[in-house]
Amino acid sequence: MEYPMIHICYRVMDLDASEEFYRKAFGFEVSRKKDYPEGRFTLSYMTSAELPFELELTYNYDQKEPYVIGDGYSHLAVGVTDLEASHKRHSEMGLQVTPLKGLEAGNPRFYFVTDPDGFRVEVVRRNSL
Repeated sequence: MEYPMIHICYRVMDLDASEEFYRKAFGFEVSRKKDYPEGRFTLSYMTSAELPFELELTYNYDQKEPYVIGDGYSHLAVGVTDLEASHKRHSEMGLQVTPLKGLEAGNPRFYFVTDPDGFRVEVVRRNSL
């Protein structure tokens, strides 16, 4: 029996800002979006042409305080073939980006970008996956 990944969900404070971040930073597009006014929330599903996986952004109308991410959450990861060019692009966009990193001595293999709600996205050199 197989259990392929379908989506990951983030609760966000500003749906427009989050959609713009994932669109500009990673080329994700809204694949479907549904507003539930009686439930007082909106769901926005974003994907990339290369991914069989969706990012679900949940916006709850009445949330006043930022969500607590907690110390159990780690990150979402995406792959890229030219890590250095991607790092430069994200840095030039003014995004919150960590330095290039590696787990061992040698070439860097990844870095992190932080989204508007504080969620981290790991960008991994594709040949390192």
